[in-house]
Amino acid sequence: NLIFLSCFGMSVTGLITIFSTNIWIYSSLRFVCGFFRASIITCALVLLTEMVGRQWRGRVGIVGFFCFTLGLLSLPIIAYVNRDSSWRTLYLWTSIPAILYCIIVCFFVIESPRWLFMQGRDVEAVAVLKRLGTLVNEFNSNVLFKQDTSKVGLYSSMKTLFKSRWAFRRVLAGMALGFGIGLVYFGMLLGVGNLGYNIYLSVAFNGLLDIPSYFLTFYLIERWNRKTSMLVFSIVSGLCSMLLVVVDGRKGVEIGLELASLFNVCLAFNVILIYTTELFPTSVRSSATSIVRQTIVFGAALSPLLISAGRKHKFLSYGVFGLVIMCSGFFVVFLPETRGVTLSDTMDEQECNDSKISVVGE
Repeated sequence: NLIFLSCFGMSVTGLITIFSTNIWIYSSLRFVCGFFRASIITCALVLLTEMVGRQWRGRVGIVGFFCFTLGLLSLPIIAYVNRDSSWRTLYLWTSIPAILYCIIVCFFVIESPRWLFMQGRDVEAVAVLKRLGTLVNEFNSNVLFKQDTSKVGLYSSMKTLFKSRWAFRRVLAGMALGFGIGLVYFGMLLGVGNLGYNIYLSVAFNGLLDIPSYFLTFYLIERWNRKTSMLVFSIVSGLCSMLLVVVDGRKGVEIGLELASLFNVCLAFNVILIYTTELFPTSVRSSATSIVRQTIVFGAALSPLLISAGRKHKFLSYGVFGLVIMCSGFFVVFLPETRGVTLSDTMDEQECNDSKISVVGE
């Protein structure tokens, strides 16, 4: 329901934007549109990961990211076709397909059985499992037979996150990682104009670069440790970004380093969202993932300011990008490894599973 409402609100608000008569109405509508859009990726990712077993959890998430790239690649095409048209035409082209997508969501997307069970709606959870063709005894930890359940709302889940020390520590580390990744990921996409290349082709090439990153992540997500991957991708992306300041003026080298930095931050972007869903139990997973997602958005919101400053002094954009993502990458040392770990449903179950992992590790 949240995915449908978010998509519908985003689409309708985007469509209404074409009737803006001044900058204040336009800005207000864009703010509301962004408010609706913020939860879509998070809800879709959490829903996907809760629908499958741990063997396919990471790979199913990557499939969702691939669809995101297809939407990103459509933007330079739409912009180029309508380059001589009014900006209102662009909003028309992007809003109407989104409304059609809402109809698809309404009829084909079903609720997570894990979430239904945590809300005490056992009958609906069983109905969803039967619809998916899943055997009850395959459901994680036999949750359908647990008697002690309590409904977990938005505010109570947020309170639980900040009350538990281990959860709060994970949220802070995830926020630090998300901020650095969001700043560099969207900064690289927006900053291609500073390199002096055709803006339409540059955005298209950057979007196309997401595709091999998804295939590589799809292949490696069950083979590489999350912590090692995040650290390596962050360091390599940061180094390539900082080298852009050193090789100023060498066009071929610049675009190569920009693509290398973006490629690695794309890999980090793919892993961080999947990693976050694995760090928290079902009762708080959506809230925790939303918080980390919002720090990614916050980093994205600051990136245009650095891009603008970097037009005169490149270090203020690419140099800062490199420093931030390298520093944020080291926060992964405060997080546990989750590759191959079974998802938990409650905070107590999560603590119990973490204790077992610690004992095995020792």
